Amino acid sequence: MDDLTQTFIQESSELLTQMEDALLALESAPEDPELLNSLFRSMHTIKGAAGIFGFDPVVEFTHPIESVLDQVRSGERVLDEALAELLLQCKDHTAYLVEQVTGGAEIDPETEAKGRALIAQLTGQRVASAPVEGSEQGAPPPAPSAEQESTPPAGGSLWLITLQFGRDAFRNGMDPASFISYLGNLGEIVDLIVQLDHLPDADNFDPESCYLGFAILFSSGASQQEIQSVFQFAEDDCTLRIVPQAEIEAAFMASRDQLPAEHAQRLGKMLQAAGPKAADRVPGRAPGKQQGARPGASHESSLIRVDSARLGQLINLVGELVISNAAIKLRVEEQGLAELNELVETSEHLVEEIRDNALQLRMVQIGDTFSRFRRVVRDVSRELGKEIELVITGGETELDKTVVEKMTDPLTHLVRNSLDHGIEMPQDRIKAGKPPCGTLSLDACHDSGHIVIRIQDDGAGLDAEKIRRKAEALGLITPDQVMSDKEVYQLIFAPGLSTKEKASNLSGRGVGMDVVKRSIEALRGNIEIDSEPAVGTTVTIHLPLTLAIIDGFMVGARGERYVIPLSMVEECVEMDSSQWQLDEARRYVNLRGEVMPYLYLSEFLQIPEADQRARRESLVVVRIGQHKAGFVVDTLYGELQTVIKPLGSLFNGFRGISGSTVLGSGEVALILDVQGLIQAATAQMQLH
Repeated sequence: MDDLTQTFIQESSELLTQMEDALLALESAPEDPELLNSLFRSMHTIKGAAGIFGFDPVVEFTHPIESVLDQVRSGERVLDEALAELLLQCKDHTAYLVEQVTGGAEIDPETEAKGRALIAQLTGQRVASAPVEGSEQGAPPPAPSAEQESTPPAGGSLWLITLQFGRDAFRNGMDPASFISYLGNLGEIVDLIVQLDHLPDADNFDPESCYLGFAILFSSGASQQEIQSVFQFAEDDCTLRIVPQAEIEAAFMASRDQLPAEHAQRLGKMLQAAGPKAADRVPGRAPGKQQGARPGASHESSLIRVDSARLGQLINLVGELVISNAAIKLRVEEQGLAELNELVETSEHLVEEIRDNALQLRMVQIGDTFSRFRRVVRDVSRELGKEIELVITGGETELDKTVVEKMTDPLTHLVRNSLDHGIEMPQDRIKAGKPPCGTLSLDACHDSGHIVIRIQDDGAGLDAEKIRRKAEALGLITPDQVMSDKEVYQLIFAPGLSTKEKASNLSGRGVGMDVVKRSIEALRGNIEIDSEPAVGTTVTIHLPLTLAIIDGFMVGARGERYVIPLSMVEECVEMDSSQWQLDEARRYVNLRGEVMPYLYLSEFLQIPEADQRARRESLVVVRIGQHKAGFVVDTLYGELQTVIKPLGSLFNGFRGISGSTVLGSGEVALILDVQGLIQAATAQMQLH
């Protein structure tokens, strides 16, 4: 049950996200039938699944919401701004109820009261005899509660339901009794026959297979579609037929000869007890698949859910396989076993394929993360009294799931900052000659083995002078310190610095931006800010696609080996002063007309000189975003697959190093922090 409950939690979360996305999209396309159907399906599916698990508080709360959404879908009720706002609140309350009931907690009276108030607003009912807004004459009639609908209305229709479960129903986690139990929420089960005519003899009996069938006489005012929806989760594991009262007699006459005699007799008595005109109205077994199977079911059945921890374990094992393969290759070279070279190369190719496919399993589209901010933009802009449109591009861009998860909080802070600090009030925008509605853009794309995320607004831009004055007041810089505007903008990542005069619940306390920067750098990424007064601000983030295994480029400095992520390497050239213009004092090189800083890796990392022999020096040109620099090294070893290993807390803050890897020889090679080294090289050039 724990596994099934986790599945329910995950599916409910996905459905609630779909509901929120549909509601936000309907604000711009209020009559889109697909979006309206998506709204209804989300709440309907959550209610049905909660009923199967016996989570009654969720069922009771979602049932009237489902009824209202059905009215919206059928055109009986208009989805206006007020109703959309209420439905969003209902979505949030449903998420809270799911969290509570799946955690085994009792629903407290305050939560129950909040739920009743939301339903009252939604349906126009009264709460505790108090008038509720929208309950005046002309308001939509109240939807029946779950308790009311569980009792069939007087004169409810009679239905005959035949249900035969498939052999794999138990193996797929189905509990036939739970479906029968939940059916009682829609009406009264007048009588029920358990059919075991598919039961094999003892020699062929499989205790893990399901042989159960049911004939159910059911009285309810529900529609055939509502009754059929009870069994939607078992649609791939059963055959189902629902016969309305008017067709029971004809169905029974057509199939009674196929029924075992004892079943026909029992059904006759059952129908006779139900009413004078119900006798002899039981259909036979219905061959074939359930009617009304939802579109895409066959596609869904081809997908499986995998625990992210298992994927992480798989990635770790692939990493060990990469290291072992490198060790085999090294031993073959050392022993001069040329006849094994072809086998080693084939093995290496297969390991690369396994690595790429394993990493692909953890790749997810960033668009799902971006879509979460539609609600943030909507709620914050209304709270601030602003008009803001969110534009999302590049949502199909993929990166490692672990990177996406760790980027959610930093992105949230940056988005809220743009909404609060960046985009002006409508009247201020009009005075500045801008449209009253501001625009916030989220964009993602791939660039040289990295993902680039941009958060851009068309607001007032950053005030460099104001930031500088604040930084001077905090002692972060001195008044005589010369800085470009771009360098001043980077000061907003300093702890405690905020240009907002008055703190709010959104921003202004000087905390958050420093955490944003640390979080991004912990992912081996970097963040930059560009701004133009009265035009807007752009925050650009560069991140690696994965944190586990990369293609690396190994270099040597004074006998020590280091790895640079291959995606950051632009080129390698000989460090020749006669060919390139070098400035040894200021440490910059003019490479074919492009000026960039450089540093000697051995000097920066303080590697002791092993011997005094002259070494042939090479310049490795690296790039992150728009920033370039050169690293002077002694040896170029070439490409290799690199399994990233953390250094441990003892080496936290170690300059120039971001991790380590194990070579085929068993030696440890350090992975260079390219971003940190570029910053150090740039600072070194400016210092001189």
